[in-house]
Amino acid sequence: MKPTQTITVVATLPERLQPLQELAHNLCWTWNHEAMDLFQRIDPELWEATGHNPVRMLGVIIQPRLNALARDEGFVAQLERVVRAVDGYMEGETWYDKTHGKPPGPLVAYFSAEFGVTECLPIYSGGLGILAGDHLKSAAEMGIPIVGVGLLYRVGYFHQFLNEDGLQGETFTPNDFYDMPLERVCPSGDRPLLVDVQFPGRTVRAQAWRAQVGRVPLYLLDTDVPENSESDRGLTWQLYGGDSETRIQQEMLLGIGGVRLLKALGLAPTIYHMNEGHSAFLALERAFQFMPEHRLGFMEALELSRAGNVFTTHTPVPAGIDVFPPQLMEKYFRAYADRSGVGWDRFLALGRQDPGNPGEGFSMAVLALHTAATTNGVSRLHARVSRNMWQGVWPGVPPEEIPIMGITNGIHHRSWISKDMAELYIRYLGPRWLGDPSDHTIWQNVQKIPDEELWGTHSRRRERLVAFARRRLKSQLRSRGASPAEVAAAEETLDPRTLTIGFGRRFATYKRSTMIFYNPDRLASILNNRERPVQLIFAGKAHPRDGPGKDMIRRIVQFARKENFRHRLVFLEDYDAAVARYLVQGADVWLNTPRRPLEASGTSGMKAAANGAINLSVLDGWWDEAYRPEAGWAIGRPGEEFPDPNTQDSHEANHLYKIIEEEIAPLFYDVGQDTVPNGWVQKMKSSMASVCPFFNTNRMVRDYLDRMYLPGVRRVEAFSAGGFERCRRLAAWKARLREGWGDLGVDRIQSSPQGELTVGTKVEVRCRVRLGRLAPGDVSVQTYEGRVDPSGHIVEARTVEMEKAHANQDGTLTYAGSFVASEAGQYGFTIRVLPKNEDLTGPFEPGLVFWAV
Repeated sequence: MKPTQTITVVATLPERLQPLQELAHNLCWTWNHEAMDLFQRIDPELWEATGHNPVRMLGVIIQPRLNALARDEGFVAQLERVVRAVDGYMEGETWYDKTHGKPPGPLVAYFSAEFGVTECLPIYSGGLGILAGDHLKSAAEMGIPIVGVGLLYRVGYFHQFLNEDGLQGETFTPNDFYDMPLERVCPSGDRPLLVDVQFPGRTVRAQAWRAQVGRVPLYLLDTDVPENSESDRGLTWQLYGGDSETRIQQEMLLGIGGVRLLKALGLAPTIYHMNEGHSAFLALERAFQFMPEHRLGFMEALELSRAGNVFTTHTPVPAGIDVFPPQLMEKYFRAYADRSGVGWDRFLALGRQDPGNPGEGFSMAVLALHTAATTNGVSRLHARVSRNMWQGVWPGVPPEEIPIMGITNGIHHRSWISKDMAELYIRYLGPRWLGDPSDHTIWQNVQKIPDEELWGTHSRRRERLVAFARRRLKSQLRSRGASPAEVAAAEETLDPRTLTIGFGRRFATYKRSTMIFYNPDRLASILNNRERPVQLIFAGKAHPRDGPGKDMIRRIVQFARKENFRHRLVFLEDYDAAVARYLVQGADVWLNTPRRPLEASGTSGMKAAANGAINLSVLDGWWDEAYRPEAGWAIGRPGEEFPDPNTQDSHEANHLYKIIEEEIAPLFYDVGQDTVPNGWVQKMKSSMASVCPFFNTNRMVRDYLDRMYLPGVRRVEAFSAGGFERCRRLAAWKARLREGWGDLGVDRIQSSPQGELTVGTKVEVRCRVRLGRLAPGDVSVQTYEGRVDPSGHIVEARTVEMEKAHANQDGTLTYAGSFVASEAGQYGFTIRVLPKNEDLTGPFEPGLVFWAV
């Protein structure tokens, strides 16, 4: 039965405990160990039972306990201390204030389909959401004026359980938003703010909720309101659920509804950051809003929108991109296209690599690439992979010049480093690492930590991990109906003194979670070595529709039941941020075995390294640029890739075994009279000093600010000046450029001297260029020269702009230039023509290049 009326009931807190309510609703407690200790102190068992949710805990705790806490002078003193610290943090001067001045309002709107801020706000599935949460946390710490925008899912992702055979099942537990660290946005009393998004034949309405992430507000849209039909109320039911139609509806709500929400709130960010392509419809909505506001045509408004849009791509394979069929796009966007006035084909071209292919679907990533001023991949290697993957968006442009930069992911240290390790850092590094973790000089001080203190701290955390794994394993066995004897036997699983390898991540085939089981007999001998035993702890979820991923989990669970594995191997169900913290804080080695180059970045290894674990990984994603022999181990050789996956699996699995047998286990068990493995501890310190200062989100967010956000602000300011004249001019120029590009021609290419040249010879080049309807100022004519590889291609090319020498009687122009033959061997050059306009972010923005043939 549904109620006729609903009311909100809150806990009756004694006056001295009133600050708990506000503290519970500001998620800065998620990286404040004393605040977490305070909540746990209220009722340790209830803290665990509520999933570390202080709002829920305060709502269900019995009144006598609250009254007792109000009389507890020690508890009240701790509460007052935490409140002073949070107030000081919220009101204090920030890095951004000192560097750029006090901001008048939000500079950046950060859009993401998922946010992993804390496990008690379960609206994330994995790395993308955790990264988004850490992005907001570091922005909050640094004072960067940013606002987050996402969707509030009623059941979030899913809870994982395994049956007796090890097959993954899923349960979906509805979230009670009133029992979460959320507040419904009600600008005028009790009436919620509603945002409208037009769907075919109807209008869908969404209310907004706010989560406060330190200084940063995170706004989340929810369609479960009485004004909607039952089906539309379920639109925000599940993260990544449903079919293509559900996905396009969710992404319209995120992109279009999110922009409308900010406007309804009176917020006017300059920069809109699309974290993956799910929110890319925001670029179109911004353009539609600019049209009447500034009296611009659609393409002119799109230039203004593009000037302030930035895009981060996380996906290294095309299969991971949302692509909608043309028929579905027509159903949902024909009316929008009619409003644009540019024609249906031109509208669809915004989401296509080949605008001339009527059967090509509409890609959200391509839309983002076309409508963002700057784009980045999430590691140096991933940027290279992305440039190769998206060559179709820039046909004819050499992959190394495709405008996708690399900004490597990081982690928010204070959210992931254990309390005891954080205290050790403060004692020997000083407190500056808390506010400026990207200062390399700070992390050199890890060498000052006495070996026995670092080892003792880490050993205690391994003990906690083993105790947690046993508790979790018992709970899993009980839920499957195991016998009391089986449950009791879980106490014999794992050993708190044994070398522990951790593995926690999404189970997808390219991550090769089962690679270490390639040779089960050899692995069993490694795990059960009498002198140097090893144990493995696995955790992770497969997507509900990923059969091969589920098979990987089942295979690991079945191995864990075998007699020669069961004491040394555990799979922990229902991986989330809480499980991840136990793993990265307690493991000695962090294992990662993706199939290179399919790991965009990965951040779990960064979390492990910050806690003292040492990485053992394929050289992919972030580890490709982080690996140092003194700081970890590499599976395979640098740059090594295999055309045959079976050969790769065999080679890398055997290399993995060899590293564990010959390097890792001997180093771990090589202890002196003080029982400390000093060689191992030195490798821990080298890893911390190498990884921590760079692979953190404070550095990452500063990179976004310097390389994308602030240049975007300057671009928007320039485009907005003078009645938006530069938008109008650039749109008109691009239209003229596209119409006239087919007129281009280059011939009569001449160079001197000829024949065999010595290194350092200056080569003069001349050519004739036919511009047709274009003007000399519209283009840049360049020499493109470099070594010629065995396949006949120019590699490691350099370019030099040529100058117009004179006009010819036939209307063509002669251009002249020169380059230096700087290397011995086969050398070559050609001529190319690129667009040229001071208002372009770069010459490849229009996606046009002409090569001499």
